[in-house]
Amino acid sequence: MSFQFIKALPSPEQMKALVPVPESVRKAKEERDAMIRKVFTGESDKFLVIIGPCSADNEDAVLDYVTRLAGVQEKVQDKLILVPRIYTNKPRTTGMGYKGIVHQPDPEGKPDLEAGLIAMRKMHIHAIEASGLTSADEMLYPANWSYVSDFLSYVAIGARSVENQQHRLTVSGLDIPAGMKNPTSGDLSVMINSIIAAQHSHTFIYRSSEYRTTGNPLAHAVLRGATNKHGNNIPNYHYEDLELLLAKYAETTLVNPAAIVDTNHSNSDKQFDQQPRIAREIMHSRIYDPRVHNLVKGLMIESYLVEGCQKIGTGTHVYGKSITDPCLGWEDSEKLIDEIAELA
Repeated sequence: MSFQFIKALPSPEQMKALVPVPESVRKAKEERDAMIRKVFTGESDKFLVIIGPCSADNEDAVLDYVTRLAGVQEKVQDKLILVPRIYTNKPRTTGMGYKGIVHQPDPEGKPDLEAGLIAMRKMHIHAIEASGLTSADEMLYPANWSYVSDFLSYVAIGARSVENQQHRLTVSGLDIPAGMKNPTSGDLSVMINSIIAAQHSHTFIYRSSEYRTTGNPLAHAVLRGATNKHGNNIPNYHYEDLELLLAKYAETTLVNPAAIVDTNHSNSDKQFDQQPRIAREIMHSRIYDPRVHNLVKGLMIESYLVEGCQKIGTGTHVYGKSITDPCLGWEDSEKLIDEIAELA
């Protein structure tokens, strides 16, 4: 057979018992979830900044990063809510390469899914304990939601996953905001359809059982740019793009129409150092048009301790530098957060 059984993994319940969430983390999640929810419902005018490394591959560096971020959060708390981006599963365009800490707790080692699930839970929990900031992660595998449901405050559905029915139906059962990215083609109708699906109730099979969901009113759009048939990147963060998204939302009966704009990926043509310029343009669009101000609830920014990226398997490793896509360094990141706070 093409499938070779390796071993059974602990259930989500077993894993939660093995790596439990402390009471302090539970309280932090409850408080932060309420704060973030109010941004999407319009009860709060605070602005979200979902920021952090492309992939969270090293717990020590991640804890260092989120501790620094907590210090910045204190300075900007009247204007911004900072959500650490702690992505533990990585989609790979060709399926090859480092797939995240869940697959490889040691980026230089072989896959070990059980050790990876343990490392993932410990890192997320320790990050909250160190910073008080609950985090965001990407839902690459819908069945894995049950392993992270007790500590995440935000979930992203990637450009390659947003058309998948299981992702859409699983999001309909979440009680936290879920950002549905536009597909790599850039078709906003596909993204809008995914939000419609996610905001409605469904009955379906999840982890070998039958479930009914209530729908997620916090499902929303994420603009991340597109790639055309020639492989050229096309941004969709300009004022005209935001106007188009407003028009698309107006054709629906969706509740809490909202957008997060990804400043990297195809929006930056994968030029990480363009993120500050892009962020400034989006913030000025919010200032220019009250409708855009109400629509755009936050930004996604790729950032780490050391700017750029590095390859694994070379025998050397720079602490706090991305091993996947290149990121802004810490100094530029802190400066950018201060600028966003001034413009929010």
